[in-house]
Amino acid sequence: MCKSMFKSRWLTFILFLLSSTLISTSAFANIKVGLVLDKGGKDDKSFNTSAYEGATKAQKELGIDLKYVEASDNNSLEILHRNFAQRKYDLVIGVGFAQADTVRKVAALFPNTQFAIVDGEVNAPNVRSLLFEEHEGAFLVGAAAAIKSKTGVVGFLGGMDIPLIRRFQRAYEAGVKHVNPKAKILINYIGVTGEAWNNPAKAKEIALTQIGQKADVIFHAAGASGSGLFDAAAEKKVFAIGVDSNQNWLKPKTVLTSMLKRVDVAVYDTIKAAQAKEFKAGIVRFGLKDSGVDWALDKNNESLWSAAEKQKLEDIKKQIVAKKIKVPDYYVTK
Repeated sequence: MCKSMFKSRWLTFILFLLSSTLISTSAFANIKVGLVLDKGGKDDKSFNTSAYEGATKAQKELGIDLKYVEASDNNSLEILHRNFAQRKYDLVIGVGFAQADTVRKVAALFPNTQFAIVDGEVNAPNVRSLLFEEHEGAFLVGAAAAIKSKTGVVGFLGGMDIPLIRRFQRAYEAGVKHVNPKAKILINYIGVTGEAWNNPAKAKEIALTQIGQKADVIFHAAGASGSGLFDAAAEKKVFAIGVDSNQNWLKPKTVLTSMLKRVDVAVYDTIKAAQAKEFKAGIVRFGLKDSGVDWALDKNNESLWSAAEKQKLEDIKKQIVAKKIKVPDYYVTK
């Protein structure tokens, strides 16, 4: 074989290797992800914190380019989503049902951008809706409250009075009654505007009132306002139940458990799908069956639970998954 032919074939082989490497690299190229948090911000120790944790995990493990913003109010949402889309971000994620209308509008204007909405439903070819069976988790922690209550009186503290939180409430009540049909359940909401998610002082005031009425376990679905419940529960030596993220660590031995809503998993999985070019629009639901919702048990609260109590709660969980226990759904049975 002549030298020139050998060099030609060798050069062709090298170019093939280089082109293969380029194709492989581009297939896993970093994507740009924009995360729009609501007013509660990444440090609300609840819903937004969980979303932020999922996104930063993707940043560390998948190498994505991540930028997050915190909305000052609902009026700023459209501007924030538009800015990400105009700057050619591959995926824009809105956190919270209040962003649904904005995502619907902006997604229509930028059909080549992928969007996701947490806790909201948007029917569009470039939007993934991440929804949770929160009623299943609320039923489970309602059962937990009834198991641990000594007075037979438990409380529910809602943030903003909206259908989503009514869904928590109705299922929580059913879970309590499943364990103790004679239990008394105290229900209060902080308000009817978005400010209800960020009012710990009001939450503490309501919690103290419920405790004064003999409530010894109180579950909150109130976002950042929940810290007020934890303070009241710690002062009065009763139990509180957290929500969304694992809040057991905030007041160990006071937080009985937390109803986990794995927003972090939903956000991470969505980013991973977009990175792998496997993003699909439509509704994705997370429930007890796939641990999308659950109750939290860790070193901060495990000593509060006997083996028999833990087993009882796990048995109830299995019955819900097997549909042997029908959990009422506010969205279906109004």
